[in-house]
Amino acid sequence: MNYLFIHQSFPGQYQHLVIHLAAQPGNRVVFLSHESQNRIDKVERIEYLPYRTPHPSTHHYIREVEQAVIFGQSVYEQALRLKRDGFRPDIIVGHNGWGETLYLKDVWPDVPLLAYFEFFYRFRGADIGFDPDTPVTLNDAPRVRTKNTVNLLGLEAADWGQTPTRWQWSLYPEDARRRISVIHEGIDTAAVRPDPQAWVRLNHLNLSLSAKDEVITYVARNLEPYRGFHVFMRALPEILRRRPKAHVLLVGGDEVSYGPPAPEGHTFRQIMLNQVGRDLDLSRVHFLGRVPYDSFVNILQVSSVHVYLTYPFVLSWSFLEAMSAGCLIVGSATQPVEEVLKDRENGLLVDFFDQKGIADRIDEVLDHPDRMQDLRLRARETVVRNYDLRTVTLPRHLALIEDLIAGRTPQP
Repeated sequence: MNYLFIHQSFPGQYQHLVIHLAAQPGNRVVFLSHESQNRIDKVERIEYLPYRTPHPSTHHYIREVEQAVIFGQSVYEQALRLKRDGFRPDIIVGHNGWGETLYLKDVWPDVPLLAYFEFFYRFRGADIGFDPDTPVTLNDAPRVRTKNTVNLLGLEAADWGQTPTRWQWSLYPEDARRRISVIHEGIDTAAVRPDPQAWVRLNHLNLSLSAKDEVITYVARNLEPYRGFHVFMRALPEILRRRPKAHVLLVGGDEVSYGPPAPEGHTFRQIMLNQVGRDLDLSRVHFLGRVPYDSFVNILQVSSVHVYLTYPFVLSWSFLEAMSAGCLIVGSATQPVEEVLKDRENGLLVDFFDQKGIADRIDEVLDHPDRMQDLRLRARETVVRNYDLRTVTLPRHLALIEDLIAGRTPQP
């Protein structure tokens, strides 16, 4: 079989899938992406280069649309080259969000296209207007409506869709939901598992931490409001006052993945340290930046309590990985989290903005005789049962692809 994958950040959500497919005898896996240092054995990665960026004079409602068209055109031209070289995929699989899948059916009209639909933007009921720190503006409603242009064009172009959670699926229009399957990318629960012997060393302090210590963890790709960084930082002075032996490990970069950027020349970390830094014992608050994956897993394994906060937005992989590692999660009572985390069943929920509530829940965990071991076990059981890569999500993904190649209509 010939497989064509497209994602600007190789391999994106498709890492586990392409590794599996490329390992099967007789398969050829081609992957179109931007420049990347990542490599996967037996996967042919081909770069596509957008020929320009959106023009500064483009109306700000449609600047992202113009960027998507540029991306889509660049992928289209690279696909034409592949076709001229004799390549014909049996299926095309790609992320819809940046316009990369828009024109592929114009190259191979009879090849099924499975597109990844990550988020349908809503002016009400999701991220917009959720946080008083980011007030709604007069431009937001028309901007958000226009922002779905690529979503809607991608829905028309694709034969079928896939999205990782039921809440993300629920945001799409009803007629679109009939052609979108809910399949998560999956968690490697064999690699991300509890380890009572795990430890983390902070070399700059000559300090080692293990599960015997009070270790409070927070993880995000970037330290930003969409992942509740500002709320967690405002809660920290009270948390540290109550827990004089606790250390706080924060993993994440200083860029912005989602939402408005910090003011020019600043990061959200700097902004929050300016707000609350004088009230923090910074010898116990450790900003680790982005860390290698093995180190990230070790950090989860030594965690006494893991705080995960998010706007009503895309659910982080790290949230499910923390559950798989047996973390006791104090999570925000927002829709993406509530789909998975049930209060006092497999974790603890708290209002996103409730700084005192976050401190109270952390106290509750750290004061518990075994740090709520039964909830930790059920957290891991939840992920193994519903999101395990090898037994749940990969078989579902492969079955969906097989249906599309065979011309069968999948069940949404």
